[in-house]
Amino acid sequence: MNIAVKNISINTEVFTLTNQRAAFWKREKALILSDLHIGKTAHFRKNGIALANHIMKSDLERLSVLIEYFNPEKFIVVGDLLHAGDNSDVDEFCRWRNRYPGLLFYLIEGNHDRITESLERKLCLNFRAEFLQIDDFVFIHDFDKTRSEFQITGHIHPGVVLNSSVKSFRLPCFVQTSGQLLLPAFSEFTGLDTQNIPKGGKFFVFTDSEIHEI
Repeated sequence: MNIAVKNISINTEVFTLTNQRAAFWKREKALILSDLHIGKTAHFRKNGIALANHIMKSDLERLSVLIEYFNPEKFIVVGDLLHAGDNSDVDEFCRWRNRYPGLLFYLIEGNHDRITESLERKLCLNFRAEFLQIDDFVFIHDFDKTRSEFQITGHIHPGVVLNSSVKSFRLPCFVQTSGQLLLPAFSEFTGLDTQNIPKGGKFFVFTDSEIHEI
């Protein structure tokens, strides 16, 4: 797996965007991502749609490589860690999580995160809330127009369409505006929204091998 990076500045802080659907905040030593949707494949299988479980395994392997690359102290999930409550995929995620006992695990709750107290203990969370504020940055799943702080968000699964003379390409991206950094969905088993993304921002589009601003 190739990790390509792009450093950006937000309010004088350095954030590193990657082509592996995550960002790293250097000062806080925090690996930041959104929309893992753990349990989505198990949910589909339970409802009669045959899907291989290698999809989630691939996401977790990619996450392990990012942890080894950045050596973070914090792991911040900006919503939709889960897809449909507790199931067999969550058990596998918890076994993966236990490989990193020293890594602080912060969950910003998204619309899919229906978490009971017993499931919270199972997930070994260090923090769980609707938002997390660190200095002038707020981590929140969906953008809140009533807030004045810079927001780091997920939820939308942003993508862009690039047209060539041969064909059109739909690619995931990060979007940076004056008040928001919108993260791509970390799981590759998600769709792309190319319509409801913030206007007037910078777009950082990536492939398996590269990341570029357009």
